[in-house]
Formats: sequence, structure tokens, C-alpha cells
Amino acid sequence: MGNWVVNHWFSVLFLVVWLGLNVFLFVDAFLKYEKADKYYYTRKILGSTLACARASALCLNFNSTLILLPVCRNLLSFLRGTCSFCSRTLRKQLDHNLTFHKLVAYMICLHTAIHIIAHLFNFDCYSRSRQATDGSLASILSSLSHDEKKGGSWLNPIQSRNTTVEYVTFTSIAGLTGVIMTIALILMVTSATEFIRRSYFEVFWYTHHLFIFYILGLGIHGIGGIVRGQTEESMNESHPRKCAESFEMWDDRDSHCRRPKFEGHPPEVVMHPSKVLELQMNKRGFSMEVGQYIFVNCPSISLLEWHPFTLTSAPEEDFFSIHIRAAGDWTENLIRAFEQQYSPIPRIEVDGPFGTASEDVFQYEVAVLVGAGIGVTPFASILKSIWYKFQCADHNLKTKKVGHAALNFDKATDIVTGLKQKTSFGRPMWDNEFSTIATSHPKSVVGVFLCGPRTLAKSLRKCCHRYSSLDPRKVQFYFNKENF
Repeated sequence: MGNWVVNHWFSVLFLVVWLGLNVFLFVDAFLKYEKADKYYYTRKILGSTLACARASALCLNFNSTLILLPVCRNLLSFLRGTCSFCSRTLRKQLDHNLTFHKLVAYMICLHTAIHIIAHLFNFDCYSRSRQATDGSLASILSSLSHDEKKGGSWLNPIQSRNTTVEYVTFTSIAGLTGVIMTIALILMVTSATEFIRRSYFEVFWYTHHLFIFYILGLGIHGIGGIVRGQTEESMNESHPRKCAESFEMWDDRDSHCRRPKFEGHPPEVVMHPSKVLELQMNKRGFSMEVGQYIFVNCPSISLLEWHPFTLTSAPEEDFFSIHIRAAGDWTENLIRAFEQQYSPIPRIEVDGPFGTASEDVFQYEVAVLVGAGIGVTPFASILKSIWYKFQCADHNLKTKKVGHAALNFDKATDIVTGLKQKTSFGRPMWDNEFSTIATSHPKSVVGVFLCGPRTLAKSLRKCCHRYSSLDPRKVQFYFNKENF
């Protein structure tokens, strides 16, 4: 009886913590979007449903992260094994995994309903403010141009009075993925009822695999960036608390207030040989780590295409940059757009940054960085950051020494021999390289990082296994590959 009471109250405590986190996340996000000046003009169109939609979205992301954990059988077995020294009360909580899975699913359904209802109101507000001709602030904000050639900056995703809500729903990334995720969720929930699960288990089993489409949709749902806020630069120039009331004078030359901007910051452009474009963009509220990547969209080329690019700048620099090689229609059009000197600079939208395996590079005392072609880009960020850390005498840096790094072009003489006849660099002899590293660092943990093709990854992975010692106290090679 005593153990049952302890187990019961421990379960109650766990649920209270989970519910408390949901309440905290919802309230915190709601207040952020309800009070922040960045979304002042957005609230003039949408009102409080903006905050409701964003708060429920945050809770959806949180619970969607948890939903699979209680049904990961290998994970549960692992936890039971590693927690063998824990008290019986802690291990007993793992027996409630399916109950918790269902509770999380119910919470996802609740926030899905809130999110959908809020966005139905939002689209209705977008539509009505776009149709309005009364000269109100909402109608003025909704009429801001979508035409990049005119230097416009839009806030309302409904581009014209003839555009319907249905059209935006089924042509935008956010709308289309939202419909797909909702259908998948409805099918999973309805097929999980006890009657169907017991009578038609195959229906339950196969329908539940729609979670793959749900998770994929969740990952790209926000890429379209329909909900927009005022840029920091625009707020510094024309703060909404001062300029919103005088919106009728935004076009007046004598007014100190200007039309608000809701677009990304204009990039700086550097052209490199071999058709490689470097974009340098100002850091305004943007935080990054080495090896991370971002998704980039250029609306003037394509509204729906988002492409991943590795950040090549160091976190210590006051800008962030990417290098883009001409490797297809989209990249060629982008480079061509920036090469036109007398045309307006195209607007660039950025989503990210997102983490990769290269973030762990500073966790190793010895690191091997392998880049093929444009795959050298993540390591440019790493090498820059190492240089900055050495300059600042960063004591947290485990890396103590850089090996010889060299590039063999644009030099009159060979960088190794100093002779006019340059050394011909080809693919390294990996067995020799790994053998040398293992001999030089017999008791080190070596991180091997690759950004390159699969064939090269296969060779490096084999070398990591071959040259890792069976004795865990001796040299160990850990393979890490960039994946987009």
C-alpha cells in the first residue's frame, strides 16, 4: 500500500510538471507576441489571435517532440537497464508510457484546435483588411507592396483583393503543410480508438505511420514566414509607438516617420572565382555556432524554393555569411540577380540557423576536417573561430594545435616546397593519414568531420573503424558527416 501511494504521487508530480511546462510555454509566448513592439503592426491587423496562434504553435512543437519518446521500445529498454540502480519508484514510471503517450496526443489535439481556430480568424482579418478601402491603418498595412522591384515590404500574405483565403491556404507552405498535418492527425487519432485498435489492428498500425508526414510537415511548416514582424532597422528609424498614429503622413517628406519594413536586411555581396557568390548579412538578433546552416529564399526568383547553405563566418564576427556555388537554375539566377549592378538588390529571407555534426568539433582535442569541393564551407567557419579563440586565449578550447593547412592556387610558387613547380594535390591516402594520426595521438579521441559525397563518407567510416583501438583507453576515431 505504501509503495502504491508513493508511485501514485510520483506520477501525479510528473504530470503536474508536464502541464506546468505547457502553461508556462503558452503564457510566455502569448505575452511575447501580445506585447512586443516588433509585432505592433501585425497586431493592428490580427489582434490577439496572433498571440494565440503563436503560443499554441510553441506548445505543439514541444509536445510533438515528446510524443514519440514513450513508444520508443529500445529507448525504454535502455532506460530500464541504465536505471537498474535507481529506486523501484523511478523505474515504475516507465510502465505508464502508453498513458503518457495518449495524454501528449490529447494535448496536441487541443493546441491544434486552438492553432487552427486562431489562424481562421487571422486569415479572415487578413482578408477583410485587404478588402478595406476606408484608409484605416490596417488597410494601409495590408496594401504594402509585394513587388520587390518597387522596393516594397509586405505584411499581409493576401496579395490582392482578388486573392481568396482558399488560394493562400493551398498555395503557401504554411497552409498546405497545415492541411496535410491536420488530416494525418485526425486519421491517427480516430484509428487509435479502442474499438478500431482491437478489431482492426492493421488499420491502427498502418495509419499511425502517418506520423512521418506529420513530423515532416511540422519541420517545414514555418519556412514560409507568413507571420511577419517589423525589422530592427525599421523600428529604430520609425518606432511604431511614435509613428503608428501618424500613418497618414508616412509618405510626407517633412514627416520623421517612414513606412515600416518587414523584410530581411539587405546583404553585402562578394563574387569569388569559379562562380561562387558570398553573401554577408548583418547580425541583428541572429546567434550562431560553427558548422551551422540556414535555409535561404529569394522571393523574386521563387516564392516556394528554400535552399540550405552552410554558414562560413565565425560566431565571433559581426556578420554572418554563406558561399553559394552555381549548381543549378536557382543558384545561377541568384548569382545573376546580384551581378546586375543597376538593378535593386534582391530581398533575401533566412530561416535558421540549424545545428549539424560540426558543432561538436571543439569537443575533440584532435579533429580531422575533410571537405570536398564546396564542402569546405563549414570548415571555413571552424578555422576562423579557432583563430579568434586563440587570439582571445579562450581557455575552454580543447584544441591545442592546428595542423598544416594549405590551398594550392593563386600562388606564384608552391606553398610547401617554395619551388615554381607546384605540388600536385590529389585525394589523400587515407590509410597513411589515419595511421599517422593514430601513432601521433595514441590516447586521444579523434573527431573526423566530413562534408562531401557518400563514396568518400564510406571510405572514411571504414578507416575510423579500422584504426580505432579495441582498448577504450587508447585512440578512438568518431565519424561525423554533414547532412542536409
